[in-house]
Amino acid sequence: MSFLYDKSLSEIRSLLLAKELTVTEVVEACLKRIEETEPSVQALISVQAEEALEQARAMDEAGPNESKPLWGIPLTVKDLLCTKGTKTTCGSKILENFEPFYDAFAVAKLKEAGAVIIGKANMDEFAMGSSTENSAYKATKNPWDLNKVPGGSSGGSAACVTASQAFGSLGTDTGGSIRQPASLCGCVGLKPTYGLVSRRGMVAYGSSLDQIGPMTRSVEDNARLLQVIAGHDEKDSTSVDAPAADYLAALNRTDLKGLNVGLPKEFWAEGLDGEVESACRAAVAKLEELGAELVEVELPHSSYAIATYYIIAMAEASSNLARFDGVRYGYRSDEAENLLDIYVKSRSKGFGDEVQRRIMLGTYVLSSGYYDAYYKKAAQVRRLIREDYLKALEQCDVLVGPASPVTAWNVGELTSDPLKMYLMDIYTISLNLAGLPGLSLPVGLGADSNMPVGLQLLGKEFDEATLYSVASLLEEKTEQLGTPAGL
Repeated sequence: MSFLYDKSLSEIRSLLLAKELTVTEVVEACLKRIEETEPSVQALISVQAEEALEQARAMDEAGPNESKPLWGIPLTVKDLLCTKGTKTTCGSKILENFEPFYDAFAVAKLKEAGAVIIGKANMDEFAMGSSTENSAYKATKNPWDLNKVPGGSSGGSAACVTASQAFGSLGTDTGGSIRQPASLCGCVGLKPTYGLVSRRGMVAYGSSLDQIGPMTRSVEDNARLLQVIAGHDEKDSTSVDAPAADYLAALNRTDLKGLNVGLPKEFWAEGLDGEVESACRAAVAKLEELGAELVEVELPHSSYAIATYYIIAMAEASSNLARFDGVRYGYRSDEAENLLDIYVKSRSKGFGDEVQRRIMLGTYVLSSGYYDAYYKKAAQVRRLIREDYLKALEQCDVLVGPASPVTAWNVGELTSDPLKMYLMDIYTISLNLAGLPGLSLPVGLGADSNMPVGLQLLGKEFDEATLYSVASLLEEKTEQLGTPAGL
């Protein structure tokens, strides 16, 4: 069944509904692919093989259900999305034995749509990282070159999709954690508008920044997943009460005439690697050929985005992670002799270095005497960054720029330099501060590195449909990357 590896989610769905394939055959093919590639790629924390096969056999016995848009499709989800009866570790030792009693809203929606969840994807611990090297369990590798990182923190999801272990995955994006690994691994990743997809059942890192989004091998597949998981959740106060658009209908556009595409000059400035700029400029030229009008715009406060983001994200992380104390659930040190020992030793041994670093910095910026100087000021700058985007999008329908300043770097290259690692998110984090949608899609391989390059499309609130329409046309005009060279 190796021929299935090159099929898209949409193609597999058609074959399943036509009874040319059984769900069991598709699931077995994915499990075989996991067996072949997982020893080298290390994309998954856990695989639910028996459960998936049992579900597949039951679905085959019942017969195809066309009313379920993902009927029989094997998917994975990032391991900070709660899955009933299956461990959810967040890539951390402190949650190594945590087994939720409910499904996250987005996971439940996938299951209702007929999807088969076959595994939980590896990630940077509590989504804190840009390379998926901060997991307590394993370091994921890039399928294009096993000596390179896949990006992060949703690197496991990106690598899993790119290695054809599943036909899609759900990641999360706090500061670029879907778009950046999608760029580095050569797949399609969408960070939705804040509030479009319910956050209920997602273990929080930065509550005002986190969003769940789909990662797939094609734009159409991505739209299919978003169509399922988007929508109001009355149990989530951050979920917006608005109906999801028809994202698949947006893929019918034949040209980009009348569409204004903005080029933020800050995204095309010094610091952008030459091969990345070359591939992205070529993609922009294709947009112009399709009829788009190019407009140069400015995001004047974007230079403050990294500082602003890390103050806000770390402050929220220090608050959200306070619940992991070794008392109620999660890892508890057996060396503790009193209550204070439980807190100190459990958290010291349960959390990795990067998580501890961010908790300490977050606690500092929220502390008495520093709140006004740091957190309050960051919140004010955040408003200015959002206003920059809204002003630019008054002139344009979408903005475009690189998703990452470089292609994938070597494993271990930046682990000893956290500040340099933070700079890898320079083109993605401002969008989370603004709460707007963004999509990364592959536009070629770097001329020197031969590694994937991703172009980022940024849009107006709840206008993911326009992003899909532009991305779909660009995908048609762009040569497909093919099979990852590292596999």
